Order: sequence, then C-alpha cells, then structure tokens
Amino acid sequence: MRLEVDIQSKSYTSANGKRQQVISGIAFTLERGELGVVVGPSGCGKSTMMRILAGLDADYDGRVSQPAGARLAMVFQEPRLLPWRSVEDNVRLAAPEVTEERLTAIFGVLELEGHRNHFPGELSLGLARRVALARAFAVEPDFLILDEPLASLDDALAAKLREEIATLVASRPMITLLVTHSMDDAVRLGDRIFLLSSRPARLLHAVPISVPRAQRSDATVAALKADLARRDFSMS
Repeated sequence: MRLEVDIQSKSYTSANGKRQQVISGIAFTLERGELGVVVGPSGCGKSTMMRILAGLDADYDGRVSQPAGARLAMVFQEPRLLPWRSVEDNVRLAAPEVTEERLTAIFGVLELEGHRNHFPGELSLGLARRVALARAFAVEPDFLILDEPLASLDDALAAKLREEIATLVASRPMITLLVTHSMDDAVRLGDRIFLLSSRPARLLHAVPISVPRAQRSDATVAALKADLARRDFSMS
C-alpha cells in the first residue's frame, strides 16, 4: 500500500479577481506503516494540500494516487463534533460497525471512558480533540490525515496527546500524514518530515528519521531538531 503525491500547482481566484497560487510543487510518497509529517509556515498551503489528498478538492494540476479501496479518516483543525450527540454517538456515527471491544480500547488509550455519555458542550478543547481522534481511529483507516490535531493546546496536554497518537498509530498499520507547526511534534512522531516553503508552497526537504519512534530520547530529539534547523530554507 502506497500513497503517491505529485501536486504540480494549485491556485484560486480571490475576491478581487486576481489569481493566487497556493502550491507550486509538492511530490512525495508514503508507504503503509509510515507516519509523514508536513511542516511549513502559517498560510503556506498545508491545509489546502490535505484537502486535495482527502479528495475534497479536485481543482489542481497533478496527481494523487491512493491504494484502491483505501479507507480514509481525517482529523480537522477543529474537532467538528455534533453538539446534539454524545461522545459515543459521535464516534459510532462515523464508525457504525466498530465493536465494543475496539471502542473500549480506543477510549482507554485516549482516556475517554468516563466521558462516553457527555456531550461536546461539556468537554474541554483537549477532550474534544480526543473524541475527534477516537472517531478517526474507530473507522480503522488505511489512510489517516491529522490536520494540526494538537493546535491551541498547552505544552503538557499536547505532549500527552502526542503520546496517545503514537500509541494508536502503532496499533494499526496504515499511512498517516500529520500537519503541524511544531518541530518537537515532527521529530517525536514522524518517520519522514516534509518541509515546505512559504506560499506558494513547494517541498524543500524530505527528511527521513531512522531512529525508531519508541527509542527517541530527549537528546535524540534535540539532535534531530538541530539538524533540521541547519537546513537551507531558501532553496527554490
């Protein structure tokens, strides 16, 4: 199973009638079991690229090839929960065939077992993000897109949720693509890091990480971040 991405160009017409280019060249592949991380400046086109990969935007030049019949799940920047449904119902709506055993396991990892019957309005942002993750993993995807799932969380909560994501990713072989602004998240979670330029986005570097995720000590993480900081971000 492989994801092949070759987005040559993506543009749109703004309200003032001018054509705006968002992406000017992004090409990479990801294999089953790999977690790729996309890092780039705010507004560079990361979310636009994710919408293309999710099949939500077909107006671009290039090609995206996913395995035939691959099951997709996506976690957006906002949790996007139905406020009139409970936590469990929000998850079961997306994954009606999920078994009780599987759901209990996911809720256990994400510390949601005590919140099954709560409604989104009763949840903190951190808990709502956990529910969005539970919904995605309950689908048992072959291709998982995580669009800044740790945004707007304090450092301690983000670190906790990052560990939970790592646990869930390790529980199922799939293609995973994470968008983040955090180099710390990138080097702690990623198998390969894709560094993008400012808009229009182009791929500057594709950096593999050979150290297994579970063996990345704080010293290893610091060394990886230092290596990324030394890279040339001015290349065209």
